[in-house]
Amino acid sequence: MYRITSRRLAFAAVAVTAALTATACNASDKKSDSTANAGGDAAGGSGQSLVLVTPEPVGVNDFLRLAQKGTENAAKKLGGSATTLESKDPTAIQQNVESAVRKKPAVVVAVGFEFNDVIAQQAQANPSQQFLLVDSCIEKAPANVTCAVFREHEGAFLAGAEAGLLTKTGNVGAVVAIDSPQIRRFSDPFGEGAKKVKADASFTQLFVGGQNPFNDPARAKEQTTALKTKNVDVVMGAASAAGNLGVFDAAKANGQTAFGVDVNQCPKQPGTVVDNVVKHTDVAVEKAVEQIVGGKPGGVASYGLKEGGITLTGLEPGVENSQCLIAQSPDVIKQVSALRDQIVAGRLPVPAPAPPKMSPAGGPPPPGPAALPHTAPRTQQHPQ
Repeated sequence: MYRITSRRLAFAAVAVTAALTATACNASDKKSDSTANAGGDAAGGSGQSLVLVTPEPVGVNDFLRLAQKGTENAAKKLGGSATTLESKDPTAIQQNVESAVRKKPAVVVAVGFEFNDVIAQQAQANPSQQFLLVDSCIEKAPANVTCAVFREHEGAFLAGAEAGLLTKTGNVGAVVAIDSPQIRRFSDPFGEGAKKVKADASFTQLFVGGQNPFNDPARAKEQTTALKTKNVDVVMGAASAAGNLGVFDAAKANGQTAFGVDVNQCPKQPGTVVDNVVKHTDVAVEKAVEQIVGGKPGGVASYGLKEGGITLTGLEPGVENSQCLIAQSPDVIKQVSALRDQIVAGRLPVPAPAPPKMSPAGGPPPPGPAALPHTAPRTQQHPQ
């Protein structure tokens, strides 16, 4: 949604439709310099600086704010500084990545599949520059491109377990933007998690579809209501940031509860949203940068429950202030925490759904929701 949150979904629809054909020409973007330590200067090319390029302004986008936080923390560890270049459209993405390369930082960090084409091009043209692509990957990536992706299915499984423990009807469901491998990394494991704790639970998922599946809250609302007619009382929202608002609105009106993704969406509809599958882009950026500067660049590193890249809002400190319904069910949190520990220890395997096809270098990725298209096969060349 941004990857299912409004961040990537809205952009995903535009970027995929346009096939990211933009070239560097107009619109320079907003730049924010964040000096993590006086010992470095991004503009000066100290070799210890980092440059983060985002697909849209950071603003109040929690997903991007976490990526910015991770970049700043990583720069601080390097004794350098961090610069953020915020894009407004596909054309600006190209321009900002080129600007980042000219700064000659230790690593250029880019978040999302919107960067697949330009990173592939710039990495080939600048073999001595290291790139980190977060929440996405490209096929046959050059050796100077490291991909950091997430094992969303682990968190979705735990969210499903919460749903299974909380459902009163025994029927849980999901409303997703389109039927694609990317989104099924959230919805399919959600159903499996529910059945893990409630063997007779049923799972139904409906798709938004249509001409604008990533920005159609009205249709998402209709599908959530359709699930209500099937006696589904707990719904996973994987319909993009905009779509999930429709899911939450319908759930409130229908007496259902819902789950969000990517970031804490509970404040969007307090009293209705149970919990969220959270992607910690800050953790992924910090760990991946450390890997790169430590002499292990390239390849694909995945981050899940074990690495702290994936979690639930309900399993994090401060859940009592999250506005999530799960805070009212400490017994459920305790049971799900035990499942998490089993997964981390390797005692409870959570098979990943079929991995989404990576975008070939120079070509657009398969369509998918914002937060989701930024995923890649769960291979890990450099264990974390």
